[in-house]
Amino acid sequence: MCSLLKDRQFVLRLLEIIFSFLAFIVELSKLGIASPWGVWCEFVWSFCFIVPLVFIILEATKWNLLLAAFISNWADLTCGLTVLCAVMIASASIVFAAIFVCFSCVYNISCLIFSLLATLVFLVDAFMQKSKSPGGYLSSVRGLLRMAQAFVACILLTAASDYFIGVEKYARPFGMICCIIIFVVCLLVTFLLIILHLLTLLQALLPFGLKMVDLVFNIVASVSYLCAVILWSVFGYRRYRRYWYYWYYNRYCSNCTSADLNTVTAGSVINLILYLVDLLLSVKDR
Repeated sequence: MCSLLKDRQFVLRLLEIIFSFLAFIVELSKLGIASPWGVWCEFVWSFCFIVPLVFIILEATKWNLLLAAFISNWADLTCGLTVLCAVMIASASIVFAAIFVCFSCVYNISCLIFSLLATLVFLVDAFMQKSKSPGGYLSSVRGLLRMAQAFVACILLTAASDYFIGVEKYARPFGMICCIIIFVVCLLVTFLLIILHLLTLLQALLPFGLKMVDLVFNIVASVSYLCAVILWSVFGYRRYRRYWYYWYYNRYCSNCTSADLNTVTAGSVINLILYLVDLLLSVKDR
């Protein structure tokens, strides 16, 4: 039974590598996409074929046993990253279909098909690993919240970059630039906290303990995202309304940046909620 599960796991990872790589290489054969959303899709496809490839290599060479000295639960790590890959590649498939696919775009349609197949395989793999209920940080509610916060922040930065590229300099006020700084700093600290939770040896270096660090960061991140929601809404929509007249009278597309503005606004609210939930859990753990 165990050997059957291992073989099934290997087949799933092999399919993940093949479909993700095909989606990446088909789009890259067209010299790639220069827009931030295209870069996001290409990053996701490359990330999603590298992760299962690394898992296969480490397990085949038994290096994952050596990592047990640093990572307490290998099954938790593989399950958490597989769930993250499933969410990321599903988002890339949706974004790519909404922005880049048309009925006459043969390459893009082929790329979308491979991306959807990879999404399906990752979802099956994530469900199978999750059904075995691995214990550990990434499989817990707190770990899933952290990964969700990082994922939403990546979407926010992609949408904000796409907005900044598509508008003139006067439509990028300092208040909106402050929002970008908030997104970047919170994303980096979130990644750092995930690494600290996984690498137990590093936790001894924290003088106040990891729970206290989590609590303080959640407070700062919640306040920062609240400021970001306010700043982005005030400066973004005020500038967009003025800029819309320029588009209208020059016969440009008035929806070119509204989608990015709305995406950043909605994503900021979602991440604010995620950090507030994480803050409540941190207070409860204290």
